[in-house]
Amino acid sequence: MNKPILTFLFVLFGFTPLFSQDIDPITIGTKHKIHSTILNEEREYWINLPESYDDEGTSYKKYPLLIILDGNLHFQSITGAVNYMSSGYNGNLRIPEMIVVAIQNINRRRDFTPDKIVTSRPNDSGGGENFLSFLEKELIPELDKNFRTTPYRILFGHSLGGLLATHAYMKEHTLFNSFIAVDPSFGTWDDETMDQKLEALTENSFDRYLYIATANWGKRNIRNRDRHVRLFESLNSKCEGEFPAKLEYFQDENHGSVPQIAFYNGISAIFEGYGIYYRDIESKDQLDENFKALSNRLSFDFYPTEQLVNRIGYTFLQSRNDVEKTKALDFFILNTEYYPNSYNAFDSLGEAYEMLGNLSKAIENYQKSLALNPDNKHAANRISNLKENM
Repeated sequence: MNKPILTFLFVLFGFTPLFSQDIDPITIGTKHKIHSTILNEEREYWINLPESYDDEGTSYKKYPLLIILDGNLHFQSITGAVNYMSSGYNGNLRIPEMIVVAIQNINRRRDFTPDKIVTSRPNDSGGGENFLSFLEKELIPELDKNFRTTPYRILFGHSLGGLLATHAYMKEHTLFNSFIAVDPSFGTWDDETMDQKLEALTENSFDRYLYIATANWGKRNIRNRDRHVRLFESLNSKCEGEFPAKLEYFQDENHGSVPQIAFYNGISAIFEGYGIYYRDIESKDQLDENFKALSNRLSFDFYPTEQLVNRIGYTFLQSRNDVEKTKALDFFILNTEYYPNSYNAFDSLGEAYEMLGNLSKAIENYQKSLALNPDNKHAANRISNLKENM
């Protein structure tokens, strides 16, 4: 059974409010459990769905997955950032909407270390490969089965989680497409170990995006920081084309304070160009080229949101310049090509044809909209009115 995750319930000075029956909890996600045969244990994960997930008009949409390690620590801050950066409020549309999945810890030293750590006392390190198998062979198929997902997946990890994310990036095969490794703990990756890993690297890694954040520990952790730089420079030298990655140093942040700002910068770096401003678009070709460049860099097809394309179209449609007005059709048609199951896209295209005086095409597209959503009263009314006046 899915259980809601409560975030706020206001109680003033320990007294029940006068109108307590009118107070509803605010939830940011649900708790889920899965039994892992690979790990031989039950694992809990939390999920935050995009705001549009349950909207009737966007039921056709599928969403990338963002999987967070150390989920109990980072779930609230990262879901807040993702929702704000992807919702389009205040014009802030920097990244796509996505499904956020936070894995709760049981034994992070075991799960996040890809290599056995030799110590004077016995330890259970070195289970990283098993944990990645759990994510890729059990959890992700479960998520794909139960939610509307696209096969674009981002792995976020901090500290030992960042070590595992980096290791996954360097594997020949992985289901993940992008990685955010925040101040990864490279304590066990000495020069010899790192060289072995670099030697085993294949070209497949360069089809993925890697973001590494390095925090300022002062004199305490210069060696770890140097290893971040060494790895990044070695990867860059091995990549034949432009290296799809970024290394960022945070002078004013330490190991504990860096995750939130690093996530924001990292997810922004991955989707650089996604949040293009609608007023900066002058033609359909310009919009196409912008998202083709993004898609090529991420080795995955990304398209402008229906919301963005619609806004561009209506901006041109409202122009006093007749040439600019006709450009609007390019964008409304483009939206129906990108989102052929969206009744709103065809409704907007019908409205554009109507405003431009092509009533037969307007009716045709209103009818397509109505076929996708028989409850679309706007399309039904416009069809009736237009037929009366033809």
